[in-house]
Amino acid sequence: MDIDLSQIKKVFFIGIGGIGISALAKMVKAQGIEAFGLNDEETGKTLDTLKDEDIEVIFLKDFVDLPEADMYVYSDAWIYRGPEILESARATGKPVLSYFEALGEFAKKYKVIAISGTHGKTTTTAMVADILIEAGLDPTVVVGSFVKKFGSNFRKGDGKYLVVEADEFNRHMLYFHPYIGAITNMEADHLDVYKDLADIQNAFDQFLTQSENKITDYSKYLDKVPKLLIPGEHNRKNGAVALAVADILGIDEYVTQKALSNFAGTWRRLEKRGVTESGTIVYDDYAHHPTEVQASLQALRELYPNKKITVVFQPHLYSRTKAFFDDFVKSFDKADQVYFLPIYFAREAPDPTVSSAKLAEAVKNRGKDAISGSFKEIITHFKGVTLDENDVFVTMGAGEAYKVSDETLKFV
Repeated sequence: MDIDLSQIKKVFFIGIGGIGISALAKMVKAQGIEAFGLNDEETGKTLDTLKDEDIEVIFLKDFVDLPEADMYVYSDAWIYRGPEILESARATGKPVLSYFEALGEFAKKYKVIAISGTHGKTTTTAMVADILIEAGLDPTVVVGSFVKKFGSNFRKGDGKYLVVEADEFNRHMLYFHPYIGAITNMEADHLDVYKDLADIQNAFDQFLTQSENKITDYSKYLDKVPKLLIPGEHNRKNGAVALAVADILGIDEYVTQKALSNFAGTWRRLEKRGVTESGTIVYDDYAHHPTEVQASLQALRELYPNKKITVVFQPHLYSRTKAFFDDFVKSFDKADQVYFLPIYFAREAPDPTVSSAKLAEAVKNRGKDAISGSFKEIITHFKGVTLDENDVFVTMGAGEAYKVSDETLKFV
């Protein structure tokens, strides 16, 4: 792809409310290019931040004709949600790029630090960003969550580095040729686009080939990770990756230790939402793979060994739920009670052979208290249940499980 970005004055984003693509819209605007876009949902944290940046959002209910632009950028979900809109964009003859294709183009002006891997990308990217900020390197940052240090999924920096979360779905990480390429871990996932684990490993091998400096073995840094504010062994591993990046950059160890010790986490990554009037501790977590679910619940069990842990989980994708069904069943062993919301289908057509009801039944057969229901049913249930200081309540999943606590619990 050969695009002269100096000729791009206006970019229209299709699905601008997504956590990643909204960050790119902010990045594009920060480079002096007009950014605006289309979205189907009309509320959400990302839309609030776009409004704060004075980035115009057209809602699907009001959408009539595709506006003129020099480039069109789309979220992958809109391949399924609005294929006719993408077809109209391509008919203009202007560049039409996916989110990661576009991000790869706009990244070319920087020395890119790309964090990839099956799990831990978001937290590790945010940790690396915090370290570079603390070191005075003033990085630009694009991350798939809101980082507490700078309160956004995007940070405009004047330094030479771009710290970016490089998603492995559909080989998106291959749009980067990083100065530093880090892989947090590798595991079977996204089997709707990869054949098997070997196929995933081949894709990561190519990512490493494209990286000037490579991080795959960070074990020697584990003992150097300071005590973190965020729980879990998985977060200590994320910290070790961040220390490896800092070492390559030659950042003083005192600076890296200080940054990691003060790292406050990100939105929806085992995020402590608060405490209710009755004393219940509430968390929200993005975990949507069995390994992630298990790691998050293990961290919570270590923090609260004597409390009852109640989970509201929304499976993400029919294909993932089906491929890892038995692993999901085992992943809730550290919970006391699990409520399953309907599967968040995202980019897929329904698959009647798998469901949250079947998942709940299998977890129940394992000796756990497990129930499935619609959002309305689960919300109605918790409006009639009293949780107290003996309870930890966690919403979990890549979809909208957090809405249950938003609509049922009152925080102090």
